[in-house]
Amino acid sequence: MHKTIAALTLGASLIAGAAHAQTVQTASGAVKGAEPAAGVSAFLGIPYAAPPVGENRWRAPQPVKAWTGERDASKYAPDCAQAPFPPDAAPIQTKPSEDCLYLNVWKPASAKAGAKLPVMVWVHGGGFVNGGSSPAVYSGSNFARDGVVLVSLNYRLGRYGFFAHPALAAEGFGGNFGFLDQIAALKWVQANVAAFGGDPANVTVFGESAGGMSMHMLLQAPEARGLFHKAIIESGGGRDRTLPMPTIAAAAKAGEAFAPGLTASALRALPEEKVTADLSMMTMGKPGYSGPMVDGRTIFGSSIDAITAGLYANVPVIVGANSADGFPMVTDKDAIFASYGAKSAEARKLYDPAGTETGLVVGTMTSADKMFIEPARAVARALAARGQQAYLFRFAYAHPDFQKAMGGAPHASELPYVFDTVAARTQWKMVPAEAAVAKRTHDLWVAFARAGNPGASWPAASTGDTKVMLIDEKGAAHVEDPYRARLDFAEALALGK
Repeated sequence: MHKTIAALTLGASLIAGAAHAQTVQTASGAVKGAEPAAGVSAFLGIPYAAPPVGENRWRAPQPVKAWTGERDASKYAPDCAQAPFPPDAAPIQTKPSEDCLYLNVWKPASAKAGAKLPVMVWVHGGGFVNGGSSPAVYSGSNFARDGVVLVSLNYRLGRYGFFAHPALAAEGFGGNFGFLDQIAALKWVQANVAAFGGDPANVTVFGESAGGMSMHMLLQAPEARGLFHKAIIESGGGRDRTLPMPTIAAAAKAGEAFAPGLTASALRALPEEKVTADLSMMTMGKPGYSGPMVDGRTIFGSSIDAITAGLYANVPVIVGANSADGFPMVTDKDAIFASYGAKSAEARKLYDPAGTETGLVVGTMTSADKMFIEPARAVARALAARGQQAYLFRFAYAHPDFQKAMGGAPHASELPYVFDTVAARTQWKMVPAEAAVAKRTHDLWVAFARAGNPGASWPAASTGDTKVMLIDEKGAAHVEDPYRARLDFAEALALGK
């Protein structure tokens, strides 16, 4: 079996590794880590910005206050304040808090300052309302094992991270604070990662779902320019329909509905439980919360439009989605096909030609193509048209139980394979085929981080390309897209044809 490293349970193992702890001097002070696995050093819960509490609530991230002596970096700091989301496939391991602007670093234990190892910075998903850097499947141990310095970070979520209100607008604040957090963390990486053996001139950012959407932000935000050199977008959409973003004025109306008539001081005095309330991935559609918005600072518009306008950083990009990457909100087949109107017969022929698919599978596939799979292809083609290197993938391996229920690899199911942490997954026990799938997926991501391309077997996309790197139990192969007809159909609908 490929090495999956038992150190993914980072509680007792980190304490046990304290005898082998290393100390690294950052710009703000010394941090003492632990050794969760042989040959790996981990530094957890390092502050990259001041606590965003009190007067710092709903402000851009402020500088860290330096400390003296050694700071204990052997355990995770709190993930950001959020309401529970029990179905989460990557459950957090901390008690969430408003004081949450921390990051984690894993490195090879042998790496010395200035070693210039490739750096990867992970941005978690969770619909911008849930998640964190502490889930066991996000351990950077196996990236460090393979010569990468892995950084993961927290960023403000829900109303803490994405909030506008007339009272804040009056003092010049309001918007995508969570995105500003991500940029602040990348600035910390530039200032400090060399001390951990990483190369600040070779930084790859990667994220999934909300983290993948965050990659689109980082690629177009002027303040993020030069802070990274490659990007990997996993299930990050790319068209407005994935996550329609309101204007900041519309977001301010949502903020006013949540807290009518309050002054800025009164807003900052609201108790944490009031701000968090029950806002989670189960309730995020309720009034009073806007999510990310077009703020003219971090987000300027839809991804495809921004690429076409030349707003994206000119860096290599991997972009893709999973083979069953949808959210089946409707599972009645007749209702699903009726929603296509005059094109219902064409949709039925594409998605259920024999009439034997379940409503769950049809709902999953139609929503996957609309939200993630076709937009990923569109992003790759649009980047190629601008002359950028873009590598399109589809992760198509599914645990047998997932395959049976969903017809493919569901949303977020690729993550344990990317991190090579399948043994830490909470839903299913590992089956023999998974070790090889994890190795090939993980190795492709590492190769891209090292060299800016994932290898000769995976060529960059071209305008109008019809091929995709398909990763499944058989291997990883650059092939004609088996979903091509479906995606052409989805594209025509997106373009109003």
